[in-house]
Amino acid sequence: MSDLEIRTVPEADLDQMIVLADLVFHGRTPDDEYDRQRWILRRAERTGAYAGGVLAGQLAVVPMRLSVPGALLDCSAVTYVGVLPTHRRRGVLTSMIERMHADAAAAGRPVAALWASQSAIYGRYGFGLADRIAALEIDTRRPLALRADPDPRPLRFVDRDAVPEVLGPIHRRAIERRPGGLVRDAEWWRCGIVPRVHPEHEGRSEPRVVVMDGEPGGYAVYRTEHNGQGTVHLEDLEADTPAVEAALWRFLAEIDLTDRVSAPTRPVDDLLRYLAADADQVAFVRDEGALWLRLIDAPAALRARSWASEDDLVIDLRDARLPANQGRWRLSAGTCEPTADEPDLSLDTAELAAAYLGGTRLRALARAGLVTEHTPGAADRLDRAFAVPLAPYTNDDF
Repeated sequence: MSDLEIRTVPEADLDQMIVLADLVFHGRTPDDEYDRQRWILRRAERTGAYAGGVLAGQLAVVPMRLSVPGALLDCSAVTYVGVLPTHRRRGVLTSMIERMHADAAAAGRPVAALWASQSAIYGRYGFGLADRIAALEIDTRRPLALRADPDPRPLRFVDRDAVPEVLGPIHRRAIERRPGGLVRDAEWWRCGIVPRVHPEHEGRSEPRVVVMDGEPGGYAVYRTEHNGQGTVHLEDLEADTPAVEAALWRFLAEIDLTDRVSAPTRPVDDLLRYLAADADQVAFVRDEGALWLRLIDAPAALRARSWASEDDLVIDLRDARLPANQGRWRLSAGTCEPTADEPDLSLDTAELAAAYLGGTRLRALARAGLVTEHTPGAADRLDRAFAVPLAPYTNDDF
């Protein structure tokens, strides 16, 4: 590390960051895609590891707000993480994450989050897998029969420029009901959710946006593609009620000249599983890890989160990288205070982060030997306190 300098990446080096990401992730950013990549880097806090003036490692943080049960928390959305193969195993990533931790604490952001390209890496830095996503496909060569009546109100198309204003309130209501979502500003909508060209699939159409106005309301963002099979690629769908959601699914399934709907990122408790009259017509083809969460200030995060039951228990929290989190804490709804009392549970911050949004049961972690119960039933008690009515879900790529 003696020849490496950890410092802020200036805006003049943004293209170097894109080139490094391409090298690390074995990709190629087309020339006309550089502007879209730069927009997220410009709004990010950028940390670089320089060797002889050359960027050898990088980490970017986009300040965001994350929905957690009962609250919206300031969050460090970690992205663009990479280290040149020539500089691995030299502590580069550790140094950059330590700086991220310090910057997040100084900025008052209690949590950090990321999508992991290699999930084995981030557990040792205190991140826990906090939610999952499901991928589903609908065979639309025949009509999609539903077991519940769709909302009969009309849908309308929305121009891309109007998306933030029209869809923003619906999305905000959705993430207040379900943890795991990120608050979107106008730039995030235009560049991150509805860019004209899909960043990974140039052959797909521009984004199409339909909305059911009013409250209850809902929307769907999709692209179409004809590649031997007409496909509707669903990218985002939110609805205030099951009836509105049913109306949106029916619309997508009835688009002319298509015979398949593909939705690669849906909640694991997606209603379509229950709405479809013929379960064989809807295939849930994949279930995979999504957002990894790091509790930067665990006491602040725990105080902010709502509880689903009245209880009081003590945890012994381990955190080798952020000592301020470590120790015994008495938890109840809205409180997290240091205590010398004997613990009911012992666990690492990564396991607490995994359970924090309600997507991972501490009982399962205890069965795996990752959480230690000192008081019988303590894991179940904290699971009941952390329970959420809707599974956590993240549909913002960063």
